[in-house]
Amino acid sequence: MPLLIRAFLVAALAAGLIACSGGSSSSTSDPDSLGSFAVGHMSFTAIDEARDDRSLLVDVWYPVDAKDAQDSPPTKYPLAGPLGLESEVAVEGLPVSARPKQTLLVFSHGYGGINTQSVELMEALASHGFIVASPEHTGNAQASLTDSFDEAAGNRVPDVSFLIDTMLSRNAEPKDPFYERLDESRMGVVGHSFGGMTAIGTAAGWAGAEADPRVAAIVPISAVIEAEMQSDTRAGPNAGFDAQQLGSIVVPVMLIGGTEDVNVPIGNNDIAFEQITNAPVVYKVDIIGANHTHFANVCAIGDFLIDSGITQESWPSLGAEALLAPYEATCSPEAFPIEEAIRLQNLYVVSFFKRHLLGQIEYDDYLTTDYANTEPAIGFSAK
Repeated sequence: MPLLIRAFLVAALAAGLIACSGGSSSSTSDPDSLGSFAVGHMSFTAIDEARDDRSLLVDVWYPVDAKDAQDSPPTKYPLAGPLGLESEVAVEGLPVSARPKQTLLVFSHGYGGINTQSVELMEALASHGFIVASPEHTGNAQASLTDSFDEAAGNRVPDVSFLIDTMLSRNAEPKDPFYERLDESRMGVVGHSFGGMTAIGTAAGWAGAEADPRVAAIVPISAVIEAEMQSDTRAGPNAGFDAQQLGSIVVPVMLIGGTEDVNVPIGNNDIAFEQITNAPVVYKVDIIGANHTHFANVCAIGDFLIDSGITQESWPSLGAEALLAPYEATCSPEAFPIEEAIRLQNLYVVSFFKRHLLGQIEYDDYLTTDYANTEPAIGFSAK
């Protein structure tokens, strides 16, 4: 395996990537900070027998009760061989919070990416009381980029539905760590780029798959809506959504994007905001100055390489040339600060799911134009 091969989700991001839990503390937790729960992490492989034994690697982040919290061993997100990015938040092998009816979220990664591309968001959500499961979409992941665009699109929504089925089966198994932990009545889906299209597909149907009625709220981040408004030339007939599909969405929606995104221009979210006409609420959050890779861990990977003594001049010889441009665009001193992009993303995603899946109306305070006016890098609309 080439050095750090797993890190090269950035190749897909640079190429276009086109689309690339119930209960918490009794008081409102700041949505742009970690919540009151410690965070556990585990991985497993799920086999979908109904789809020719399709195999999915799954990572899960979950809240941990205070009595079970420990500092070690910290989670290490693998890159290649023994190398990996060590988490400052998540810990392996801790018990899942004992609370019943915790809300499940599914995260879907970008085109040809990895399911640990947005770990800061996953950890933040788990710290606020959600259980977050992220599948690596076989055939359209960095480790197995074998499917055509339309094959990949056709697998995306069924992968999410199968993962929901899997987690609910675990919820019913007395010896499982997730036994009687999940709220079976409603789930949320969040995704970046192609994963953002996946989130839309779970509520609108996509690429031959029907919408999943268990999905009760979605957050598409940098998702393609109109096929012409993206940079990828591989796209097939499922490269966007028409007005009829968008009009069929009947769950709360939050659209997030960066104004400097040249891969999936922010105008895609303008179209979606206009054409999603039957959702109970639609929010549009523009992060002013952010680009496509501000929503993934490009900087953490590049910094890890540099801190390991692998200079940028050496990246092409390692097969990581595609990392150079997005690292410069996203992580240089002149770029919009990556820490601020992640903070704002987490603030809005946490607030949205707290309000629209958990019913915690105090988070309405963060979902207003008045609040957005206190954040200089935010353009905000709601209807």
